Amino acid sequence: MGQLVGYARVSSTGQSLDVQLEALKDAGCEKIFSEKMSGRSTEGRDQLAEALDYLREGDTLIVTRLDRLARSVGDLFTILDKLTAKNVGFRCLSQSAVDTTTSSGRLMLGVLGAVAAFEADIRKERQMEGIAKAKAEGRYKGRPVAIDREKVRLLLAEGVGPAEVARRLQIGRASVYRAMEAREGLGAS
Repeated sequence: MGQLVGYARVSSTGQSLDVQLEALKDAGCEKIFSEKMSGRSTEGRDQLAEALDYLREGDTLIVTRLDRLARSVGDLFTILDKLTAKNVGFRCLSQSAVDTTTSSGRLMLGVLGAVAAFEADIRKERQMEGIAKAKAEGRYKGRPVAIDREKVRLLLAEGVGPAEVARRLQIGRASVYRAMEAREGLGAS
């Protein structure tokens, strides 16, 4: 049997990891990774990355609650796919049915994934219906234009470089180049 490895996370520096750390130790975790970082994405969560790298075949990653590991079902399944590829199990202490080391736990995760995909599909259908209705009523204008191409053109005409134009207008350089291409495309016709 492999090693039990814990992962604990709180969202802000004012919150305490103590309750999670104690629960993970009580669950038998020999190694625990912890951090104080927003869980909105896996980006910047260095301890999570280290934990995923540390885990070896036969190990099991344990968290106290699912929201400590992932903020969305999509993120959860991305992480679980990485664990599965390494033959690493996963257990959640507060949702004991979520345990990839058992067949019923894998079934539960499959059901969760199917429900999440269904909800996402319904949400997208409702959004598209709302857009279609708003368009039919003439209320849908689309995304507002974020870049004043005339200002970009004037600054470029003054000899200001693209990077400086981007800085002054607080837009990305790629947007300046797109505006330049659009201008050149208009001038060519």
